[in-house]
Amino acid sequence: MAGSSKSKRAPGRARKWLVRGLKIGLAAAVAGLLAIVIAVVIAMQSLPDYDSLKSSPNGQMIRVHAADGSVIVSLGPSFGQWLSYDRIPQVMVDAMVSTEDKRYYLHPGVDPIGMVRAAWVAVERRGSGRRWQGASTITQQVTRNIFLNNSYSFGRKIREMVLALALERKFSKRQILELYLNKVYFGGGAYGIDAASRKFFGHPATTLDLPEAAIIAGLVKAPSSYSPTADAEAAVGRAGVVLDLMQENGAISASEHARANLAGVKMAPEPPQNSVRYFTDWALPQLDLLIDEPNEPLEVYTTIDLDMQKAATASIQANVPAGTQGALVSLDRDGAVRAMVGGLDYVTSNYNRATTATRQPGSAWKIFVYMAALEAGYTPDTGVTDEPVTINGWSPRNSNGRFAGDIDVRTAFAYSINTVAAKLGVEVGFPTVADMARRFGITTPINTHPSMVLGTSDVRLIDMTRAFASIARKGIAVTPYGITKVTTADGRLLYSHQDDTSRVLVAPWVAAGMTDLMQTAVSTGTGKAAQIGRPVAGKTGTTSSNKDGWFLGFSSGITTGVWMGRDDARAVGVLQGGRAPARAFAAYMKVAVAKRPVEQFETQVTLPEWQLEPDDEAYYGQPDNGMQGGMMVDENGLPIDRPRTQEPSADPDGQPAEADPEDRPQPPRIDQQWIDNVLGRDRQRQQQQPPATRPTPNP
Repeated sequence: MAGSSKSKRAPGRARKWLVRGLKIGLAAAVAGLLAIVIAVVIAMQSLPDYDSLKSSPNGQMIRVHAADGSVIVSLGPSFGQWLSYDRIPQVMVDAMVSTEDKRYYLHPGVDPIGMVRAAWVAVERRGSGRRWQGASTITQQVTRNIFLNNSYSFGRKIREMVLALALERKFSKRQILELYLNKVYFGGGAYGIDAASRKFFGHPATTLDLPEAAIIAGLVKAPSSYSPTADAEAAVGRAGVVLDLMQENGAISASEHARANLAGVKMAPEPPQNSVRYFTDWALPQLDLLIDEPNEPLEVYTTIDLDMQKAATASIQANVPAGTQGALVSLDRDGAVRAMVGGLDYVTSNYNRATTATRQPGSAWKIFVYMAALEAGYTPDTGVTDEPVTINGWSPRNSNGRFAGDIDVRTAFAYSINTVAAKLGVEVGFPTVADMARRFGITTPINTHPSMVLGTSDVRLIDMTRAFASIARKGIAVTPYGITKVTTADGRLLYSHQDDTSRVLVAPWVAAGMTDLMQTAVSTGTGKAAQIGRPVAGKTGTTSSNKDGWFLGFSSGITTGVWMGRDDARAVGVLQGGRAPARAFAAYMKVAVAKRPVEQFETQVTLPEWQLEPDDEAYYGQPDNGMQGGMMVDENGLPIDRPRTQEPSADPDGQPAEADPEDRPQPPRIDQQWIDNVLGRDRQRQQQQPPATRPTPNP
């Protein structure tokens, strides 16, 4: 009887505890729900408005365009153009929803079914060290990308869920999808579908088709693993999974799935990353001086011509002597940089020798000496005397050990006569020569020692090229520039380059006289290797012990400077300005001006005096300021005594005065006219002809 009563009380007690437990659980659930509601309400009030969410990028994207509009490099995170929901292709929306959150339109921001599935998987993987299966909805991903981080913690997950519920209460499903598709990361620095489409396919996201949308949607799971640029096969394979999910979700039909040709998707080529980076490294820091826009994505349009850049790189690599470096700068007539090579290989060395390195220019410096003389009243035909000269203990000598005597300015420049340059420097004044160099854009320190006329002051290649370009522009200042305009991603203009022609450096007749001298130097003098089959004006330069070789010149509106040498400034026996640099100039310029009309100079080329044997760099010899039997100068331009040797006469670059056969003066053509002239038959015929009879006046 007693046992029976105990057995009856047990179920009643159990029901009592069960009811009590249910009440407690219900109360806890109500309290938890109330807490969530309160948290969501508070979160809703703290959420910014929609426009603020749109304008909160994680960094500034800069896309750099070549002269033809093609993208050459993208820097920073790329956000592309913001696309409103109505402008996003439906296939892109369907692909993303089917892949990332197939119940997106049904849940309130958090997917209970997905959470249960994730919890079950978490139990199965307990202790395995593997991460939980993701149960994040698209809304949760938006909140994580904008407000939180990617750390895996229970607290972060709770905050993510609360914010997701708040986001769904404050904004519509379409608005949340718009945020997601414009902000989600797709790899390669691309945030948002427009940036991804432009990076991987080369066109805006507004024109995405089904296969392309499937590839982009497949990237979200693992951008680095499925990136088309890193592993195209993996990207296509993942896109196939996306198409399966789209069909399973009813977004596409079986026939549409079958017609989607993933293998036929054309990927955008990767922009060049080698020599053109010398140019972008030089040009992009100038943005800070041109615009004031620290946040919005930028489209930077530049002057670089990719075909000319390719030709410039090839010409340097093909002609630079073994063990040396080379650099090239090419300017259009208004200063636009069309090509820039700062070294043989950017990956190996990103040091820009075209804009940063300072080296002695050798005889190329003589343009400032001769322009100062022309401005002082000299002309190309003015007579000068090549004779021994001593200036404050410094005695420049000509390489062949001889002096030509009375010649003209044109001849002295064409064959780079050092004694004449020194005498002109004395006459116009070394400070005047330095002032001329400053006028034409030389920004490095200039010494005024006598030997400065032979190029002993360090200069930059871009500055020297600028000076030659100003001569080509008839004395109007040229300022190198690399950026033509800057816009925002939506096309708003922030900067546009304006050409300034107001600064006149020398009178037009001075520039014309200098062009006269330089085209003679290329036609018959030291720069013959730079000939390209059309008018060229230029000047060679070789420095002490063949440490530096230069050629700078212009033709058909393009001015190009070439430098070669070793970074450690050690001598290179085969390096002379009239050889490798001049040949690199010619190889490049033949491509650079090929599509331009031939332009004749206003001053026609005049040959120098034929009887003068070319010296200096004409025969690719020893440098101007290190001549045989002469004196060397130190880095300050001061003379350095050295023992004289009794070696045979050498040319200015240190080689015996024996030129390559193609560089020797050509003998006169032996024909009947030459024979008649030598034998004096022309004079005999003139003497034998009867005098013309005058008409006799009528008587």
